[in-house]
Amino acid sequence: MRLLKVATCNLNQWAMEFECNMKNIKASISQAKAAGAVIRLGPELEVTGYGCEDHFLELDTLTHAWECLKELLLGDWTDGILCSIGMPVIKGAERYNCQVLCMNRRIIMIRPKLWLANDGNYRELRWFTAWKQRGDLDEFHLPIDVSEALSQTSVPFGYGYIQFIDTAVAVEVCEELFSPVPPHAELALNGVEVFMNASGSHHQLRKLDIRLNAFMGATNARGGVYMYSNQQGCDGGRLYYDGCACIVVNGHVVAQGSQFSLKDVEVIISQVDLDAVASLRGSISSFQEQASCKVKVSSVYVPCKLTQSFNLKMTLSSPKKIMYHSPQEEIAFGPACWLWDYLRRSGASGFLLPLSGGADSSSVAAIVGCMCQLVVKEIGNGDEQVKTDARRIGNYSDGEFPTDSKEFAKRIFYTVFMGSENSSKETKMRAKQLADEIGAWHLDVCIDGVVSAVLSLFQTVTGKRPRYKVDGGSNAENLGLQNIQARMRMVLAFMLASLLPWVHSKPGFYLVLGSSNVDEGLRGYLTKYDCSSADINPIGSISKQDLRLFLRWAATNLGFQSLADIEAAPPTAELEPIRSDYTQLDEVDMGMTYEELSVYGRMRKIFRCGPVSMFKNLCYKWGTKLSPAEVAEKVKYFFKYYSINRHKMTVLTPSYHAESYSPEDNRFDLRQFLYNSKWPYQFKKIDEIVDGLNGDSVAFPEEEEEEATSSQEFGVVAANSGDPRAGL
Repeated sequence: MRLLKVATCNLNQWAMEFECNMKNIKASISQAKAAGAVIRLGPELEVTGYGCEDHFLELDTLTHAWECLKELLLGDWTDGILCSIGMPVIKGAERYNCQVLCMNRRIIMIRPKLWLANDGNYRELRWFTAWKQRGDLDEFHLPIDVSEALSQTSVPFGYGYIQFIDTAVAVEVCEELFSPVPPHAELALNGVEVFMNASGSHHQLRKLDIRLNAFMGATNARGGVYMYSNQQGCDGGRLYYDGCACIVVNGHVVAQGSQFSLKDVEVIISQVDLDAVASLRGSISSFQEQASCKVKVSSVYVPCKLTQSFNLKMTLSSPKKIMYHSPQEEIAFGPACWLWDYLRRSGASGFLLPLSGGADSSSVAAIVGCMCQLVVKEIGNGDEQVKTDARRIGNYSDGEFPTDSKEFAKRIFYTVFMGSENSSKETKMRAKQLADEIGAWHLDVCIDGVVSAVLSLFQTVTGKRPRYKVDGGSNAENLGLQNIQARMRMVLAFMLASLLPWVHSKPGFYLVLGSSNVDEGLRGYLTKYDCSSADINPIGSISKQDLRLFLRWAATNLGFQSLADIEAAPPTAELEPIRSDYTQLDEVDMGMTYEELSVYGRMRKIFRCGPVSMFKNLCYKWGTKLSPAEVAEKVKYFFKYYSINRHKMTVLTPSYHAESYSPEDNRFDLRQFLYNSKWPYQFKKIDEIVDGLNGDSVAFPEEEEEEATSSQEFGVVAANSGDPRAGL
């Protein structure tokens, strides 16, 4: 037997915070060595943090990375253990995303990334170059100060592996695993038995199984030990890196770390038998045949032994059941951990949430409540860093710390019901009840006086006073009156967030939380600069359907029972007067259901459909219940209002990224925001197809009143920016 003990980890790194990152790296190496591991794998770009973005273009960033690596190598951190350290490196005129392989205070080789992640949220080609040379390893001359400190002039650089006396080890960096021809296939034929995948992979709902299946597939048919390391937490942006470090042997998971956690460092250890890898490979005829005619990959020889022989004191890791969270749990724990990182690193003293008693703002409140529960739980588990952060944020006296989630919420969470004459008693009651269940400091504010003052000013200036549609007003008046309420709430929210800590003699400031969901963003069903405009939004990339499932789950599993009644209530903005014969409803206002919006969103983004392609696909999907003409009307209606309101995405509050069809304009869904909302060429093509199917031309109704309203607000585009904000 060749017994090998390996360690991989989840690290909560922070972009450009080198001291924090080095502390976590050192802690992970120490824990790995204490457990007897001889290989330690860290996340991609762990020294700098993955999310540095354009900071990677600054030479300072790379200089500081080398300074940190030098500090590690001058100490005893790498004594007796192979460490794979992620950092950016400049070679010649090119900048590479690298894994630096170190052992016994020496750099063994530098492995640059071959295939860069450059879609979705990733823009690696903006900062790095892919390594394209697949021949011999190059010689890389170390920076002068590093060379002098280590007494090492140069190191091998490029695509290759390390050959030890008793095994071979190689790196595969994140995206390379998912490329059409992943390196591990070729490396396995060259005799590599241990693969180290350093990653910076973010959370996305229902994504984890795809990742784990890739790890298992990499070694299922060709054998091997596959180690995976990832960041975990918010490193300064919209993404939450969801950890789940794991170790796979011959297609079976033998160790798995947490997906969501408040820990800064989590190390997982496995002990494996490399003879099991050799045995599997020897039993696969096709592997033997392909290995006999392989393309040779360069290697670096290290005269060192990593494995131990048969020893009953060493227990082998056995396959374990994979842990998957339900989507509801993902919505609870992912955004909650993201909020905690943002809160503790921003210097804020807590959160303020405009709580309407509707589904969206109640979901945000429940997530904050979940965060408070996680904090208290982790303190109970002995996490000193969480305790230190919680004591500082909660302004506890010496020796005190949170032991009850409701008491902690009272210190760090304000909720405000900003009601008007259009608000119902039911939503007011639900908001108060939920705040009490969570433990939040709740305020009940009536905004009628502020709205009336603005309307009086408008009447003084123009000589006219607008009326609601139910009272005989026009659509323009109706939308204008709704927008005034929504925007006043935004102004009040920020004022309260900045001044309430002062009122209560607390230090610092509060972060304002937004609560618009991904479907409302896609449709533009929100008022520009209303309560959707906040500091951060934990649900901005989550669909309404998923949020409703989450509310039902949270009512039972988080102990917030009022969420069941909130979920059962029909979504309404409560921005228009309630009459015996009229109640405002979101889906009626939008002209489409939330279920339809999810379909449109996935077709538009995930399946890359324009209007014509979406129409054709939906004819198949909805053909049993809708005629082609009806499908055409729905598709044209969606694209009209999507394009009319696209400009709102340019000012969308930074949101937790969770859904693959998010319309977030900053870096994920890059499109123009000035459209011809009539889509004349595309809609004509749809009409031609419908005519060919049934001879009926589809007339798309104009809704001039909304376009007229928006021309005043947005200027150049005749588009509505005044849709009422759902749930507030």
